[in-house]
Amino acid sequence: MHATLPLLRASDFPALRRSRLTTLQVNLGYRCNQTCVHCHVNAGPGRTEMMDSATIKLIPEVLAARKLETLDLTGGAPELHLRFRWLVRAARELGVKVIDRCNLTILSEPGQDDLADFLAAQQVEVVASLPCYEAGNVDKQRGKGVFERSIDGLQQLNRLGYGQPGSGLMLNLVFNPQGAELPPEQSALQAAYQRELFSHYGIVFNRLLTITNMPIQRFGSTLISHGQFELYMALLKANHREANLSQVMCRSMLSVDWQGRLYDCDFNQMLGLPARVKGKPRAHLRDLLDIDPDGAPIEVADHCYGCTAGHGSSCGGALETDARGH
Repeated sequence: MHATLPLLRASDFPALRRSRLTTLQVNLGYRCNQTCVHCHVNAGPGRTEMMDSATIKLIPEVLAARKLETLDLTGGAPELHLRFRWLVRAARELGVKVIDRCNLTILSEPGQDDLADFLAAQQVEVVASLPCYEAGNVDKQRGKGVFERSIDGLQQLNRLGYGQPGSGLMLNLVFNPQGAELPPEQSALQAAYQRELFSHYGIVFNRLLTITNMPIQRFGSTLISHGQFELYMALLKANHREANLSQVMCRSMLSVDWQGRLYDCDFNQMLGLPARVKGKPRAHLRDLLDIDPDGAPIEVADHCYGCTAGHGSSCGGALETDARGH
């Protein structure tokens, strides 16, 4: 696989500092039941990297010490971690909002029959990957049969109240472009998703989140192989919007890898660019028990243009400034 960091490191991206930390995004490991072309963590069934129990136990302590609002769990498929449910319960007991970044097909994996019921009982917000509302496009990106299993998963979540008005159970979908292009405007695409999924499958959901593909790891390597890397970077830079800088996710979030090391975002984690937290050049989760990371400089490189291009992109979809038309 082609390395992308050498092509991204020299950058003119504006300097950033963290504001108030509200969210801890934790990668529990790279094991996944799917292998997707756009996956920036190179997750798959053959990956063995998983967070150990000692590091898992630190997470609720940090949530309490820093008075954080949100625990965002990702992977791989985070649900495959043996301590996933323990961690969700521990965070919810602290009153912390928990997000599960779910690929939907995990709900029909052996041994996960009661996963949807567990998520509903704990009032976990589900952010579910569905790159298109048409079967052919999804199966092309994610593998044969993935679309049908994803629809089954969404219908299962709907039956439990997810996405239903007044239920309090949030179900958001995620769209990634299939190639070297920016996502379309989020609200218009959301309307199309809602119309198509309801008319064909009776599925409802709360929001569609559009996320730009990052020129790193598996997707970045594919761009290089096809001679598209420089063109894609030119596209991102040409569509950079200064207004998006105030809302990029690294301003309020820290990313934690499966070994407990801290990064300014999930993408920096995959590039091996550690967060600089108050004198700690390679900070660990345990350091947050004593160190307040607010105000620390954020590590930037050219891939950061993926978050500020066009309508903006974050783990929460298009950025708020653009969504308001600013």
